[in-house]
Amino acid sequence: MPPSKTVPRTPSRRALRCLALAPAAVLAATGCTAIGDDPDGGGGGGDGAVTLSFANSYTDQHPHTRCGIQSVADTMAEADNGVTVETFPNSQLGGDTARFNSVMAGDVDMDVQGSSALAATYAPIGVLDMAYAFEGPDQLFEFFDSSAADELKNGFAEETGTRILDVWFFGMRHFSANEPIREPGDLAGLRMRYPDSPIYLENAKAVGAEATAVAFEEVYLALQQGIIDGQENPVPTIAEQSFDEVQSHVSLSGHQTGSQLIVINEDKWNALSGEQQESLQQAVRDTRAENRSCLEDEERQILDEWRDSGEVTVVEDVDREAFAQRAENHFRDTLSGEQLDLYERVRESAE
Repeated sequence: MPPSKTVPRTPSRRALRCLALAPAAVLAATGCTAIGDDPDGGGGGGDGAVTLSFANSYTDQHPHTRCGIQSVADTMAEADNGVTVETFPNSQLGGDTARFNSVMAGDVDMDVQGSSALAATYAPIGVLDMAYAFEGPDQLFEFFDSSAADELKNGFAEETGTRILDVWFFGMRHFSANEPIREPGDLAGLRMRYPDSPIYLENAKAVGAEATAVAFEEVYLALQQGIIDGQENPVPTIAEQSFDEVQSHVSLSGHQTGSQLIVINEDKWNALSGEQQESLQQAVRDTRAENRSCLEDEERQILDEWRDSGEVTVVEDVDREAFAQRAENHFRDTLSGEQLDLYERVRESAE
């Protein structure tokens, strides 16, 4: 960005905070480098140009990077309306919790987050990640575009100071183990890895699993050493992390319609012009379909490879209805207040 021709201004408090606390590499990554940047104006000394940092926790080859944040960055570059999106995949700007805290603080502009992680800040939104709450991505998108979801998004914005631009499909989560899992009873005695978050641990109870919390980075070794017996993730994640090297069966339980929310700091959003807001919103929204297609294509390819090679047994005759009924009974018995109300709205949207 060319330097402003106006008289240099006193650094903003946000700029001073960034300079004081962040190393140079992070400053460059998050857009905190320009002391002349005005977080309350159009960015870049009032010329309307702005650079947005857009982060996620996935590798360069994951669909949420290739067909997600990079797609948004490319679309905005083509729009040529003064908005540049710089992408930071693979947790370059911190883990999920740290990144969202940075988005709320205004030090990272945009992020890709699961609702279970965001529920630590705004509990009702965790319903979107509950086991068998949705029957698939079509219902997920239909609900997200409804007035009920508008209430959820507004409440989230008020609580966090961040705006949800859209939802992307993360894939259906399935079980892997060294034996088939066809019905809830098959989980008995298996130590299943779940993310260490209240929503995921409750999902384990809902389907009858014995949850063992293991950091994502340690799952492969824990499976290899027998510390855990199985785990659950979408097919592309299972393959990308090489869990199929240490697990013989993948059971297509589809026990969770994985989703990721695209969030932006509200002050940064308000600093954009109306045209820039519309363009960014449309770019994120249009990426929804491309991202889903990219992910589902990869899933089909991986499943075909597993079936053809025989290295992994793909278990397709899973009694999803038995799992789903068990989960629904659990959540109706344990949820209350806003979470129960939202859960019932989600379930009603499937009818």
